[in-house]
Amino acid sequence: MALDKIGIAKRIAQEVQDGMYINLGIGIPTLVANYIPEELNVVLQSENGLLGIGRFPTEEEVDADLINAGKQTITMRDGSVLFDSSESFGMIRGGHVDLTILGAMEVSENGDIANWKIPGKMVKGMGGAMDLVASAKNIIVAMQHTSRSGDSKLLKECSLPITGINCVRKIVTNLAVLEVQEEGGFLLLERAPGVTVDEIKEATAGKLIVNGDVPEMKIN
Repeated sequence: MALDKIGIAKRIAQEVQDGMYINLGIGIPTLVANYIPEELNVVLQSENGLLGIGRFPTEEEVDADLINAGKQTITMRDGSVLFDSSESFGMIRGGHVDLTILGAMEVSENGDIANWKIPGKMVKGMGGAMDLVASAKNIIVAMQHTSRSGDSKLLKECSLPITGINCVRKIVTNLAVLEVQEEGGFLLLERAPGVTVDEIKEATAGKLIVNGDVPEMKIN
């Protein structure tokens, strides 16, 4: 059975390590905040000037003045700080973010990412995406494996405007966990519960590498 958005977020939360500074992109990535193990001491950052983001607020906790880069209301942990966006981007461009988790419309087998624009559709701008992919030490993409029309979003080459070149290292989709290889190609690490390798092959347009038995994801 393919994962839902929460399942994807839970699996990505397993990639988080103690002491990390992490930027969560818009969409599925923001859900990761709710599933990071409590015993880990991590700091979540948002490019609009937040450091120390907590989980999503309950209805009683909502503060309209506290929003992330996706305009969602958030909570702040003890010791968190607010600052202007120039300082926030200085942190990003200075390489002080250990892990960036982003959504994507397409990822190529070389690790290129397209996640900001579909030609002909109105967009407000790229936001912080280009800075994040250029500066992050590690990028994980959270996305659906295929589009609503059933077309693969894991491609040989991206067809949409590129956000970053050769920057994605790992991808978690509703079907699989994949790792982008230096020589090109998506190495299949895990499959969603009940999903077969053949189903993943059929849904992947780029080069898929399968080495031996592929274990199922373990989602708590």
